[in-house]
Amino acid sequence: MPITRSAKKALRSSDKKRVFNQAKKTSSVNAVKEVKKLVASGKKKEAALALRTAQKALDKAVKTHALDKNTASRRKSRLAQMVKKLS
Repeated sequence: MPITRSAKKALRSSDKKRVFNQAKKTSSVNAVKEVKKLVASGKKKEAALALRTAQKALDKAVKTHALDKNTASRRKSRLAQMVKKLS
């Protein structure tokens, strides 16, 4: 446990940031799962719309430093390939 006043404040701050970052990561993971589910079922139009949502969620996670930009880029690329294969 932190002892100094500044360490206590840093702990409170990191706890708040952890909750925020976890929410961003969860939303991006759920969006990616939705795209994969639609691709597996062969629904091209719905998958294309879900792809846009997933890309937006990944970009927001990168903007807030919840995810690394290369990780998000790789995930977006792979999802786009999956959707493109449907056509």
